[in-house]
Amino acid sequence: MLRRIKPLSLALLPFKQSLRLLVTKSPHRYNHKNYSDNDNDNPYERKQKTKNVGAECSIYLHKSRGQHILTNPRVLDAIVRKAELRPTDTVLEIGPGTGNLTLKLLEVAQKVVAIEIDPRMIQILNTRLSEHGLQDRVTVICKDALKAEFPHFDIIVANIPYGISSPLIAKIVFGTNTFRSCTLLLQKEFARRLLANPGDSEYNRLAVNVKLVADVKFVMDVSKRDFVPCPKVDSSVVKIHRKGEVPGVDINEWWAFTRTCFSKKNKTLGATFKQKRKVVELFKRSQMIDVFEENGVEQYSFDDRDEEDEKDDEGECSLVCLEMAMSLFKDKIVGVLKAGEFEDKRPSKLSNEELLRLLTLFNQAGIHFHHQAKRKDEFVVTYATT
Repeated sequence: MLRRIKPLSLALLPFKQSLRLLVTKSPHRYNHKNYSDNDNDNPYERKQKTKNVGAECSIYLHKSRGQHILTNPRVLDAIVRKAELRPTDTVLEIGPGTGNLTLKLLEVAQKVVAIEIDPRMIQILNTRLSEHGLQDRVTVICKDALKAEFPHFDIIVANIPYGISSPLIAKIVFGTNTFRSCTLLLQKEFARRLLANPGDSEYNRLAVNVKLVADVKFVMDVSKRDFVPCPKVDSSVVKIHRKGEVPGVDINEWWAFTRTCFSKKNKTLGATFKQKRKVVELFKRSQMIDVFEENGVEQYSFDDRDEEDEKDDEGECSLVCLEMAMSLFKDKIVGVLKAGEFEDKRPSKLSNEELLRLLTLFNQAGIHFHHQAKRKDEFVVTYATT
């Protein structure tokens, strides 16, 4: 049976020992949508009741929305210290909640830009800032962090909602904003995946993509008991620095390539790329513009404008020619894997340098993983000349 959430006293918020908060037994996930005062997704979760009584505010926290407030002042101080802030810094904080970390950041940095999706949290945050006379040093943006356009900032420090960790980190490291570093509080398991290296059981596409453009460093672990309401898992703090120089690779091509390789990360690349479905998929994406010239293959595009008496013959010819082209294309793929000595290797063991080398070999052979911009409107097949 679900229990009604009791209000959290903001005046006592930094001291967990003094908190009394009961939460619903809802799944630990972040419900990614806009919240309003009339939002009432769960009949057992009361909608917002924020009140101002002197310096106190009360709010119902929803576990189902990923609203876990970090309350341990020593952990908050450690995060700010590890972020290595400067007095002139503008800090981007995503998901400030009720402002515990925000107030700590303002003890060191000049300004904070806070992006928060829940207007209830913003109301309490603004109240606390006003009480401390800090409202002029904080810009609050009430938007979804995944959709919001980030303003100028020097550094990121945030306890981000676990449910949007992956797309948010992608937006940060592959975005256009320049920044010195990014210190994030993440779910411990997610952090381990982000930190994983080739050969580790946690090594995955996320780590491969992020480490193409950034370096990730472990900072410290944070107990789940330091949050209210208490989540089911512990957390970790990581620090991300963008690399000064990144490989000159098309990002869309790289993402599509790693998606293919890590669909079965412990399977050999030879087994993955020899699958008929994968060959057909790559065949379509690669367009086959000049791939088969060395084998005496020409292009032939067809549509429904042929004469009636020619349709059957040309249809049969097209199918035969398509099968021949597919066979040649598969041989091309296998040839690339053998030439680079990748046929028996597994993605879970390969470094970024090795993966980049393999992608280069594929592209040089005319094999592409992302739809090319020059793709024609009509379907193109190839056939062998006699």
